[in-house]
Amino acid sequence: MPRYLISFDAHAMDHIPDEDMPAVTNASLAVVQEAINAGVWVFGGGLENQKASIVATDGTVTDGPYPESKAYIGGFSVVDVPSREEALEWAAKIAVACRCAQEVREFLPDPTVGN
Repeated sequence: MPRYLISFDAHAMDHIPDEDMPAVTNASLAVVQEAINAGVWVFGGGLENQKASIVATDGTVTDGPYPESKAYIGGFSVVDVPSREEALEWAAKIAVACRCAQEVREFLPDPTVGN
């Protein structure tokens, strides 16, 4: 089956008041549990709000330069579902739980895992 990345920008949840975050967390965990129970959950999580390290092609590690981008991924989910439509349905559930828009993109097929 195809795998889909469902993600949101780093600051997409900044509009949520601190006192609402426990409810958002619980709603998000409920969607994750639903996806696990449905057998479509692969992996996901939120990302720390920190600068990324860059590993160059020669293996050296630096703190930049950073890609020219105004948006960075704040969190993501990977689901293994039969169609884009089903991935969009899961993204809608996540969007409601997280109270922010989600981006959906299909991974390229990976012959080592049979998809």
